[in-house]
Amino acid sequence: MRTKKNFQPELAIQKLVAAPPAPEAVDAFLADHVFPLVEGSNVTFVFRGRADGVFLHQWIYGVPSRQPYLRVPETDLWYLVQEVPAKSRIEYKVEVQEEEKHSLIRDPHNPEIARDPFGANSVVRGHGYEVPDWVDVDPEARQGTLKDLFLESEAFGGQRRVTVYLPARFRTTRRYPLLVAHDGGDYLRFSSFKNVLDNLIHRLEIPPMIVALTHPEHRLNEYGDDPRHARYLTEELVPLLEKNFPLAGTPESRGLLGASFGGVAALSTAWRYPGFYGRLLLQSGSFAFTDIGEHEKGPAFDSVVEFVNAFRASSSAVAERTYLTCGVYESLIYENRSLLPILQNTGMDVRYVETRDGHNWENWRDTFREGLSWLFPGPLWMVYE
Repeated sequence: MRTKKNFQPELAIQKLVAAPPAPEAVDAFLADHVFPLVEGSNVTFVFRGRADGVFLHQWIYGVPSRQPYLRVPETDLWYLVQEVPAKSRIEYKVEVQEEEKHSLIRDPHNPEIARDPFGANSVVRGHGYEVPDWVDVDPEARQGTLKDLFLESEAFGGQRRVTVYLPARFRTTRRYPLLVAHDGGDYLRFSSFKNVLDNLIHRLEIPPMIVALTHPEHRLNEYGDDPRHARYLTEELVPLLEKNFPLAGTPESRGLLGASFGGVAALSTAWRYPGFYGRLLLQSGSFAFTDIGEHEKGPAFDSVVEFVNAFRASSSAVAERTYLTCGVYESLIYENRSLLPILQNTGMDVRYVETRDGHNWENWRDTFREGLSWLFPGPLWMVYE
């Protein structure tokens, strides 16, 4: 995303910048447009109010994260024009400076927000980006159900909660594939995961399936190639689910899903139990590694780097199919691109997809349809592919 200092004269903001406008003209400009204003590859951000400085904060790796707005002379209207590639989706906040006070807020002119475990961000969608139509509740799709289970884990020495998704028309006489989703509660809250499952099953793009949504207690420690985590999933959780639900029970019917550190946990679990899970969906995995010297990512990454270095040195086919995704605006794009040939050289069937997005839950949401239907094709794809 690049700032347009010499933007094209056809942009709407140009009329205001050309000559000092009256307050009524500013009112009309704001009333006549939806902001951020997308005009081809250009996006105009605005802020109106008293300020000594206004800045855009966006999370795009490789470009300055703090971009200054310009003030329309003799007004309280501030603006920033940036070039945003087509089909991009970008999360951001606005910094407002008044003397020594700096406030980081959501864009007051933009109702579109995305939530995450830390709060919410404003969202700008570049030309051509559309929210997938399988994200929202479909009144024609039958609804699956969510059920909480609790198990005593010997691996962790305490009780663990897992939320189980059961598809609509669930029958004990059928056999279902199983997907274990790391950070399951976050997928439900921030990635519309239940809606996605309901809709894709309804559309016959994935088969009716059972999904175990996990809830970690000490996420960074557990997900960094902790052998207790792999044991918990494979020797405790999956056997309990197979005992209580009619699962197919074959490697090709078992999958692991994870994003960020959850992607590390999914790959490391499959690595510790090769062949047990036949399907991996790895989203923006934090696959930090070192070829020379020490890493600089902090102590939470120590075990991750040790694992990824070991996997790169002696990789093997830990699953049959792996779907790997990452956003091009993420700092992790290098690590994921580097992992791709390592996975391919093992003989696994690997599909890799890059998105014009950052490290966030809606990016991961947007890759579900292609990823899940490739790993677990439903009747629609079995017929037409």
